[in-house]
Amino acid sequence: MDPLVPWYGRGSLAEVVPSVLAGLGVPGMADALGLAGPARVCVLLVDGLGWELLGEYAQDAPFLAALAADRSPITAGFPATTATSVAALGTGTATGRHGMVGYSFAVREELLNALRWHRHGGSAADLRQILVPEEIQPHPTAFERAVEAGVSVRVIVPRELQNTGLSRAVLRGGAFRGVHALGDLVGRTVNALREHDRVLCYTYHADLDAVGHVHGPGSDPWRIQLSFVDHLARAIADRLPRGGALVVTADHGMVPIGEEDRVDIDTTPALRDGLRLVGGEARVRHLYAEPGADPRPAWTEVLGDRAWIADREEAIAAGWFGPVVEDHVRERIGDLVVAARGTLALTRSSVEPRLSAFIGHHGSLTPAEQLIPLLVVTG
Repeated sequence: MDPLVPWYGRGSLAEVVPSVLAGLGVPGMADALGLAGPARVCVLLVDGLGWELLGEYAQDAPFLAALAADRSPITAGFPATTATSVAALGTGTATGRHGMVGYSFAVREELLNALRWHRHGGSAADLRQILVPEEIQPHPTAFERAVEAGVSVRVIVPRELQNTGLSRAVLRGGAFRGVHALGDLVGRTVNALREHDRVLCYTYHADLDAVGHVHGPGSDPWRIQLSFVDHLARAIADRLPRGGALVVTADHGMVPIGEEDRVDIDTTPALRDGLRLVGGEARVRHLYAEPGADPRPAWTEVLGDRAWIADREEAIAAGWFGPVVEDHVRERIGDLVVAARGTLALTRSSVEPRLSAFIGHHGSLTPAEQLIPLLVVTG
């Protein structure tokens, strides 16, 4: 099986907000996905709602499944992980431009955990002073451009995400509305859609992903949580103002991992030789080599055909990170990029004990991880 290279420019998460904003009169925005039209739009990002999972467990989400019946999926982007995907949605650009090249990656000799904006592994030092978010992602966000054009933008997310490094880097521009639970998420979203004539409301729900990591996608707890997500989407849709729209999408899918699928980098000496840093996560790794070292032969020997292995230039040329990779982003990509095939997980039992114990993982270039829904309902 060949890797599913994201459909940048014609069917990826990076085109969702620009397509909506094209209909709201924001200059420079193109409607690549056919979403332009409604003047009051909520984009609901459900963390971990993969297209294949929605199809397989449609009985647990009848409202969303009915919306999906006449739709086609889009792709998340690479890596298929939350920090990268939220950046794609918030900036309206592919990975090679917004620069969030994974869950963790090297920047200025630091290994940045982009989701939490702290030093990855070891001491969880807050890096917002050292790696200033607005400098790490310097381009205007799609939200900033929308506000400049007179669009009211609301960011309705869990309250603990206010002023985080990732929020400052890729979601800045919108008015933050922190929420505690599903009830006020729906309430704040509906109120935001009624505040002005031209509104973009970004709403985020994280719990499906969390349950999938801990219990596995398709588990009973995950299926129950999926039914809650279905009720959430229906609750917003039932309360849409006239001329409003709800766009439901996701940041990635997920694959279940068994014990036999795990290759532990920390207990496999051949996989540590010659490495300065190891970034990414279990389904996609950035390997930063010591000067003069070449980790590729050892990784190829250990993994065989269980992963796609490319050096930085090969991965860029193959389009994994988008059509353009800016110079300051290029150096964040590993000397070697390893993307898991099948159900392989490249764990780190010492450095990432909690993450390594997860049952559900994501990040790679398989359809299960890349394909996500793009569902639309209008008021």
